[in-house]
Amino acid sequence: MSTPRTLQQIIPSIPASDGAGVKLRRSLGQTPHLRVDPFLMLDEFSSENPDDYVAGFPAHPHRGFETVTYMLDGHMLHEDHLGNQGHLKSGGAQWMTAGRGIIHSEMPQQESGRMRGFQLWINLPAKEKMKPAGYRDIQAEDIPRITLPGGAVVKVIAGTLESEGQRIDGPIQGVSTAPLFLDVHLPAGARFAQAVGVAHNVFVYPYEGSLRIGDRQVSRGDAGVLASGDTAADSVVVEAGAAATRFILLAALPLREPVVQYGPFVMNSREEIEQALRDYSAGTLVEAA
Repeated sequence: MSTPRTLQQIIPSIPASDGAGVKLRRSLGQTPHLRVDPFLMLDEFSSENPDDYVAGFPAHPHRGFETVTYMLDGHMLHEDHLGNQGHLKSGGAQWMTAGRGIIHSEMPQQESGRMRGFQLWINLPAKEKMKPAGYRDIQAEDIPRITLPGGAVVKVIAGTLESEGQRIDGPIQGVSTAPLFLDVHLPAGARFAQAVGVAHNVFVYPYEGSLRIGDRQVSRGDAGVLASGDTAADSVVVEAGAAATRFILLAALPLREPVVQYGPFVMNSREEIEQALRDYSAGTLVEAA
């Protein structure tokens, strides 16, 4: 019989901006102490005002981690130095491994309407930080979607859904941190349960409505971090509040390694950061296409 995890911490999101001035809300990653290993950062962007997003994310470098962009509404174009192009449209996602280095851009392909979605940063283990960069474009139709008997509608972006007798694999598998990424829609008052590995770190983020975990509430725009460590249980059980609720559930194996970040570079030591800066200045951060 499974045991549900308790809510350990709530991290409210705060207004921020990134790229060329894209307005967003940042929960994980607003300070170095507000992370959930191996998750470094979670940004939610959501606006119908083009002034909040139209400048986009012009070409910029990364090294040492993975970025995941999940688009709820809108259209962005990804381009990188390797020649990859990806049209990120409503319901789709992109999974990019920066590895030793990548230079990419994400630019809106719309001048009006709603732009809404998430960007997540997932750390790489030390042994993989300098591996070749990679990119995967995931269209909406390639992401499994299922309606469970209890009324939950779930999209499986990474990992495996294990809920109410269902087991469904998402398109992203085989990553060393074994990430789970679910987008869950719950009717008002509905319950959702998902099996998680006892070694995984887990958090939820409601982007519409609110959730109850045990006797505590996680409000819209807050990251609810679940208990971890030696006392961690093997399931996540949540209940929607008085209104229909939409949330993402994220889980992954912690790396338990030092994290040194300088802007778009995430390494294990200051010396490695300094090397990344020298490589970028010298034009050797990335491998040739």
